[in-house]
Amino acid sequence: MSWRALTSALLAALLAPACGAGGDEPVPAAPPPAVDLRVEFWPRGPGGAETTATLTCEPTGGTHPRPAAACAALAAHPEALDPVPGEALCTQIHGGSETAAVSGTVSGERVEARFGRENGCEIARWDALDALLRLSR
Repeated sequence: MSWRALTSALLAALLAPACGAGGDEPVPAAPPPAVDLRVEFWPRGPGGAETTATLTCEPTGGTHPRPAAACAALAAHPEALDPVPGEALCTQIHGGSETAAVSGTVSGERVEARFGRENGCEIARWDALDALLRLSR
């Protein structure tokens, strides 16, 4: 074997592991985030100026202005995504005209939730997820 052929063979042997020799092994895909949501916020109710953001948790990211606080609120109060049961007794107080909508997935489950502040039960849901819903601060 010539000097040139030996050098080429050695160089190929050294570089093969770095280049992924046996390149038929797929690179594992990153798992989807635990939370992947779109949040819409209307400060004066439907018809007002809408603000929209995205949020991911685990890993934390998206366009939400405070993603870590939003993820923490959601982790502490996941039940607030559920609608108020029809038989619930709610105080009849008005907490403001803000409305919000949340859609996407949480732990692989589809989420479609609407929020308002028209009675005590809805205000409690809103307050539990305020860091997620209020995009204007």
